Amino acid sequence: MPSTISQVGAGLKTRLETITGLRAFSYQPEQLNPPTAFPVLSSVNYHRAFSGGDVETYWQIRVIVGRWTDRTAHALLDDFLSFDGAKSIRAAVEGDKTLGGVCQTLVLSSGADITSLSQEGAEFLEIQLSLTVYG
Repeated sequence: MPSTISQVGAGLKTRLETITGLRAFSYQPEQLNPPTAFPVLSSVNYHRAFSGGDVETYWQIRVIVGRWTDRTAHALLDDFLSFDGAKSIRAAVEGDKTLGGVCQTLVLSSGADITSLSQEGAEFLEIQLSLTVYG
Protein backbone atom coordinates (compact mmCIF):
# COMPACT_ATOMS: atom_id res chain seq x y z
CA MET A 1 0.00 0.00 0.00
CA PRO A 2 1.53 3.35 -1.01
CA SER A 3 2.08 5.99 1.63
CA THR A 4 -0.25 8.95 1.93
CA ILE A 5 0.78 12.55 1.33
CA SER A 6 0.24 13.30 5.04
CA GLN A 7 2.45 10.39 6.10
CA VAL A 8 5.29 11.48 3.83
CA GLY A 9 4.95 15.12 4.96
CA ALA A 10 5.11 14.08 8.61
CA GLY A 11 8.08 11.80 7.93
CA LEU A 12 9.97 14.58 6.16
CA LYS A 13 9.25 16.96 9.03
CA THR A 14 10.72 14.40 11.45
CA ARG A 15 13.87 14.03 9.33
CA LEU A 16 14.31 17.81 8.95
CA GLU A 17 13.96 18.23 12.72
CA THR A 18 17.25 16.33 13.14
CA ILE A 19 19.05 19.53 12.05
CA THR A 20 19.67 21.62 15.15
CA GLY A 21 18.22 25.12 14.87
CA LEU A 22 16.10 24.39 11.78
CA ARG A 23 12.36 24.88 12.26
CA ALA A 24 10.61 22.08 10.36
CA PHE A 25 7.00 21.73 9.24
CA SER A 26 5.07 19.13 7.27
CA TYR A 27 3.45 21.94 5.23
CA GLN A 28 4.14 25.60 4.45
CA PRO A 29 3.71 27.62 7.65
CA GLU A 30 1.66 30.81 7.66
CA GLN A 31 4.55 32.85 9.01
CA LEU A 32 8.20 32.43 8.05
CA ASN A 33 10.69 32.40 10.90
CA PRO A 34 14.04 31.39 9.36
CA PRO A 35 15.71 29.07 9.18
CA THR A 36 12.61 27.07 8.27
CA ALA A 37 12.09 23.99 6.08
CA PHE A 38 8.99 22.27 4.77
CA PRO A 39 8.00 19.90 1.95
CA VAL A 40 5.75 20.83 -0.97
CA LEU A 41 4.22 18.12 -3.17
CA SER A 42 4.97 18.68 -6.87
CA SER A 43 3.31 15.69 -8.50
CA VAL A 44 2.22 12.05 -8.19
CA ASN A 45 2.94 9.24 -10.69
CA TYR A 46 0.40 6.48 -10.05
CA HIS A 47 1.41 3.93 -12.66
CA ARG A 48 4.99 2.83 -12.11
CA ALA A 49 3.93 -0.84 -11.71
CA PHE A 50 0.94 -3.07 -12.31
CA SER A 51 -2.11 -2.34 -10.15
CA GLY A 52 -0.57 0.94 -8.95
CA GLY A 53 1.95 -0.90 -6.77
CA ASP A 54 4.78 1.57 -7.19
CA VAL A 55 3.50 5.10 -6.75
CA GLU A 56 6.12 7.84 -6.97
CA THR A 57 5.66 11.26 -5.45
CA TYR A 58 7.83 14.22 -6.36
CA TRP A 59 8.50 16.88 -3.76
CA GLN A 60 10.34 20.13 -3.26
CA ILE A 61 11.97 20.65 0.11
CA ARG A 62 11.88 24.39 0.59
CA VAL A 63 14.37 25.90 3.01
CA ILE A 64 13.93 29.54 3.98
CA VAL A 65 17.44 30.33 5.13
CA GLY A 66 17.18 33.93 6.32
CA ARG A 67 16.90 37.51 5.10
CA TRP A 68 18.20 37.98 1.56
CA THR A 69 20.68 40.68 2.64
CA ASP A 70 21.94 38.79 5.71
CA ARG A 71 25.52 37.54 5.33
CA THR A 72 24.84 34.78 7.86
CA ALA A 73 22.00 33.42 5.71
CA HIS A 74 24.27 33.18 2.67
CA ALA A 75 26.93 31.45 4.79
CA LEU A 76 24.37 28.80 5.80
CA LEU A 77 24.03 27.76 2.15
CA ASP A 78 27.30 25.81 2.47
CA ASP A 79 25.94 23.79 5.38
CA PHE A 80 22.42 23.19 4.07
CA LEU A 81 23.62 22.20 0.57
CA SER A 82 26.51 19.99 1.76
CA PHE A 83 26.48 16.28 0.90
CA ASP A 84 26.90 15.43 4.57
CA GLY A 85 27.37 17.10 7.93
CA ALA A 86 25.23 18.15 10.86
CA LYS A 87 23.24 20.75 8.86
CA SER A 88 23.09 18.92 5.51
CA ILE A 89 19.51 18.71 4.24
CA ARG A 90 20.45 15.72 2.05
CA ALA A 91 22.02 13.82 4.93
CA ALA A 92 19.07 14.54 7.23
CA VAL A 93 16.39 13.47 4.74
CA GLU A 94 18.27 10.41 3.48
CA GLY A 95 19.22 9.44 7.05
CA ASP A 96 16.08 7.26 7.07
CA LYS A 97 15.11 6.47 3.48
CA THR A 98 11.83 4.85 4.59
CA LEU A 99 10.73 7.81 6.74
CA GLY A 100 10.07 5.50 9.66
CA GLY A 101 8.57 2.76 7.49
CA VAL A 102 6.16 5.04 5.61
CA CYS A 103 7.67 4.50 2.14
CA GLN A 104 9.94 2.05 0.31
CA THR A 105 12.77 4.49 -0.30
CA LEU A 106 13.56 8.04 -1.38
CA VAL A 107 16.24 10.05 -3.16
CA LEU A 108 17.05 13.70 -2.62
CA SER A 109 18.54 14.25 -6.07
CA SER A 110 19.46 17.91 -6.19
CA GLY A 111 19.57 21.22 -4.43
CA ALA A 112 19.06 24.15 -6.71
CA ASP A 113 16.94 27.18 -7.42
CA ILE A 114 18.53 29.46 -4.87
CA THR A 115 16.23 32.44 -5.06
CA SER A 116 14.46 35.13 -3.09
CA LEU A 117 11.00 34.85 -1.59
CA SER A 118 8.89 37.88 -0.70
CA GLN A 119 6.56 37.83 2.26
CA GLU A 120 5.04 40.84 3.99
CA GLY A 121 7.56 43.24 2.49
CA ALA A 122 10.61 41.17 3.43
CA GLU A 123 12.95 39.34 1.02
CA PHE A 124 14.14 35.92 2.15
CA LEU A 125 16.87 33.64 0.79
CA GLU A 126 15.31 30.32 -0.27
CA ILE A 127 16.67 26.95 -1.46
CA GLN A 128 14.53 24.35 -3.21
CA LEU A 129 15.71 20.74 -3.18
CA SER A 130 14.21 17.99 -5.38
CA LEU A 131 13.05 14.77 -3.75
CA THR A 132 11.49 11.57 -5.14
CA VAL A 133 9.64 9.25 -2.77
CA TYR A 134 8.90 5.66 -3.89
CA GLY A 135 5.91 3.80 -2.48
